[in-house]
Formats: sequence, structure tokens, C-alpha cells
Amino acid sequence: MDEVPLEISIEELDRMRKEDEPHTLLDIREPHELQISALSGSLDIPMGNVPERVDELPREGTIAVLCRTGNRSMKVTMWLREQGYEGATNVGGGINAWAERIDPSLPQY
Repeated sequence: MDEVPLEISIEELDRMRKEDEPHTLLDIREPHELQISALSGSLDIPMGNVPERVDELPREGTIAVLCRTGNRSMKVTMWLREQGYEGATNVGGGINAWAERIDPSLPQY
């Protein structure tokens, strides 16, 4: 597997989704946040539950970690990498950047 960068842009995630590039989109926001805005096809595991549910994640391949702005997801990305998930990558800017630059129909919060 090619080395996965520590962080990707929202535009890179958009490209991956449009081109059906294999990846897992891990949304670590809380359920009430997902009710405000969410991306289809994501695996939704709140940040606090990731350690107990980490076995739901693929060991191989890219795991794009998403939160509201990219701060919580960077912490989870670093933790996943420490656990041997070399394909974990933070989605810089989070769902708010997605709403701003990719899909303005999604609400920001």
C-alpha cells in the first residue's frame, strides 16, 4: 500500500468518493451532530467509542476520519496510527469545510 498522508483535504475526499477510490469514511461525531449534517456511506462511531469498536475498521486501506472541523478527527487519526492503522488520515476542515466548499446545501454548525 502506498503511504497514506496524515491529512487529506476535503477536495481529496470528494475526489475519492466521486472516483470510487476504495476507502472507509469514519465519522466520529456524536449522534446529535450527525442529525445536523452527514455524508452518505460513512461508518459512524462517536469519538469516545472508537477504542471499543476499533475492530470494525479495516486494517488495510485508507480510513478517512471526519469530524466537525478536523480537530477531534486528527486526535483519532493519531490514535489509530499508534494502533497500527497506517491508512488512517485526517480530513482537514471536517464537515464544515465540506459544507463550505463542496456541498453548500449542508448546514454548518
